Amino acid sequence: MTVSCQAHNFVTIPEGIPEDSERIFLQNNQITLLLRGHFSPSMVTLWIYSNNITFIDPNTFDGFINLEELDLGDNRYLRALAADTFQGLVKLHALYLYKCGLSSLPSGIFGGLHNLQYLYLQDNHIEFLQDDIFVDLVNLSHLFLHGNKLWSLHQNTFRGLINLDRLLIHQNQLQWIHRRAFHDLRRLTTLFLFNNSLSELQGDCLAHLGALEFLRLNGNPWSCDCKARSLWEWLHRFRGSSSSVICESPEQMHGKDLKVLRAEDFRNCSGSESLHQMKTHTFSTADRGSSKSHHPHHSSKEKGKERGAENSLHQPPGPPGSRPGYRKPGKNCTSHKSRNRTSKPVSLGPRKHGQEVPDYVPDYQHKYSFGAMPTLSPKRKGKCTRRTPIRPPSGVQQAAGCPGLRASLLVFLVVLAAVIR
Repeated sequence: MTVSCQAHNFVTIPEGIPEDSERIFLQNNQITLLLRGHFSPSMVTLWIYSNNITFIDPNTFDGFINLEELDLGDNRYLRALAADTFQGLVKLHALYLYKCGLSSLPSGIFGGLHNLQYLYLQDNHIEFLQDDIFVDLVNLSHLFLHGNKLWSLHQNTFRGLINLDRLLIHQNQLQWIHRRAFHDLRRLTTLFLFNNSLSELQGDCLAHLGALEFLRLNGNPWSCDCKARSLWEWLHRFRGSSSSVICESPEQMHGKDLKVLRAEDFRNCSGSESLHQMKTHTFSTADRGSSKSHHPHHSSKEKGKERGAENSLHQPPGPPGSRPGYRKPGKNCTSHKSRNRTSKPVSLGPRKHGQEVPDYVPDYQHKYSFGAMPTLSPKRKGKCTRRTPIRPPSGVQQAAGCPGLRASLLVFLVVLAAVIR
C-alpha cells in the first residue's frame, strides 16, 4: 500500500496511516519530530525530505528490517543524529542526508548497513570524518560528500569501501590528503576533488586507484615546484579523463597546466622532495584553526569553465513534483492498495551513459543523478546486422560464362603465335 501526503503543511506525522503501508511520501510538509510509533516496521520506502525536522528519536526505525530507501534530506534544522539512529536497517540501500545542517557524524552511525549502495551527505557543514566511519559499507557504490567543510582526509577515512565506484568530495576546504587515504578504493572509477584548497597531492595517493577513469582536480591552488613531481609523473601515466591542473605557484609556473610541463621543468629537483612527500603530515592545533578559516581557491578562468560545464553536462531531475512516485497533492491524503496503480519509486541512483563529458560542476537544487560519467564501455546491440555478400559485377559474370568468347580468344592467341615465329 502507498500513502501520499506530501505538501499538506502537516506539522506532525498524520494519524491513520495504515500499518501495512509500504511506501509513504511525506515530503514538503512542516513536520518537526520523528518518534517511535510514527511508522510501522512493514515500511519499505519513506520520503520525508524538505520538512522542518529538528529531532529524530533513535528508536524511530527500530525493527524496520524491510526498509530499503530513506530520504531525510533538506531538513536544515536537524543538525545532529544519534549513533544508533539507523541501527538494524539491514536492507537499506539508499540513505539521503543532504542539506541537513550536519556538522559531524557520530562514530558507528553507519554500522551494520552492509547493503547500503547510495549515501548522500552533500551540502552539510561536516568538517571532519572519523576513522572507519564507513568501514561497514562494503557494498557502497556512490558516496557524495561535496559541499561540506572537510579540510583533511586521513589514512582510514575510507577504509572498507572496497566496492565504491564514485567519490565526490569537491567544493570542500581540503588542504591535505594522506598518501594512503584511497588505499581500499581499488574499484573507484570517478573521483572529484575540484574547488578545494589543495596545493599538493602525492602521486602515491592516486597509485591505488587502478580502475579510475575520471579525475577532476581543477580549482585548487596547485604548487608546481619539486613537490609536484610525483603527481606530474602519475598524470603522465594515467590513461583516463582528467581535468586541467593549473599552477598557482611558483611565479614562473603561474597559469601553466601541470599536465603539460616537461621533465626539464623538474631538472633541478633532487630526491629530497620525494622523501618529504612520504612523511606523514600532521596538523597542529594552530594549523587546524587556520584551516577552518581558509576558503577554497577559485581562479576566474576556471570559474568560467565550470559554469559552461554545468550547462553542457546534463539536465538534472526536475523539482520534487517530477520525482518517481510523486502524486499531485489533493485535499486529503491518499492510500493506494493496488500495487498496479502506483509504481514503486525507483532509487535515484546514477544512470550510466556512453559519452565523455567536460569538467563538471553539479546543480545542488534538487536530488541529482551523477550518472553522466560513463563507467563502462558501450555495449553492443543484441542483434547483428546481416551482411550483403560481395559479388563480381554482372558484366564480368556474363563474360566468364560465354563459351563463344573463349573460342575466339583461343584462335587469336594461336594466330598471334604463328605470326611471331
